[in-house]
Amino acid sequence: MMTNERKQELESLCLRFRNELIDLLHDIQTGHPGGSLSCLEILTTLYTEKMNHNPKNPKMEGRDRLILSKGHAAPILYMNLAEQGYFKKEELKTLRQINSNLQGHPCMHKTAGVELSTGPLGLGLGAGLGMCLGERLKGNDSYIYVILGDGEIQEGSIWESVMAASKFNADHLIAILDNNGVQLDGKLEDIMPMGDIKAKWEAFGWNVIPCDGHDVSSISDAVDKAKENKGKPTLILAKTVKGKGISFMEGKNTWHGKAISDEDYKNAKAELGGAC
Repeated sequence: MMTNERKQELESLCLRFRNELIDLLHDIQTGHPGGSLSCLEILTTLYTEKMNHNPKNPKMEGRDRLILSKGHAAPILYMNLAEQGYFKKEELKTLRQINSNLQGHPCMHKTAGVELSTGPLGLGLGAGLGMCLGERLKGNDSYIYVILGDGEIQEGSIWESVMAASKFNADHLIAILDNNGVQLDGKLEDIMPMGDIKAKWEAFGWNVIPCDGHDVSSISDAVDKAKENKGKPTLILAKTVKGKGISFMEGKNTWHGKAISDEDYKNAKAELGGAC
């Protein structure tokens, strides 16, 4: 269980990331603020607290792997990778620029620490299952984490992977659903209602653990419970808010991929308590 002191440390890091994310996306006038803010605590908790990985040896045998299947949240993935030491923080300023190693969506051929190139939604879970089974064949105790968007689980390829993971008893596969209820062009319930997500995944043979996706200790505890589970893959159903931390972005699909104006930047920084 996470100590209060450690929780406060991670919360401070998450607040810094929120400020730096807004700084970065305002500076480059492009990127995806809403979905990056909604999975910020999830990625930060995994990279700082839970994953077995080595920035000095990104291809380390037996490492845990993270697949950002909702690839548009690349900015917060890159910020975590830079914080861990996979590349210099100064490189973040090149995000989405021509010839940059930091593409708008993750590219495994350009960026150290990226395990799978993503962008087209729906491909990460199947790839993660393949990695999981491959590590099992090699006798490694590696965990594969796949970060999914809730709009993404409308894709048929997701459900093929859900069935296969259950069939192969992939208990080292941990999917985490960034369940913010909003997708590119509206609310999930208006576009394609998913009903009782927990019941659906359980019906397909998965272990499902709900958590607060903005509470680092809740996320940490959910991962611990997932690792205790044997014989089934796990879905961590993380309740989140798109645009979390900035009131005028929260729950708004319009902030999926919108440039941050000078006025919005000033207001966002005031809410976050950071200097412009």
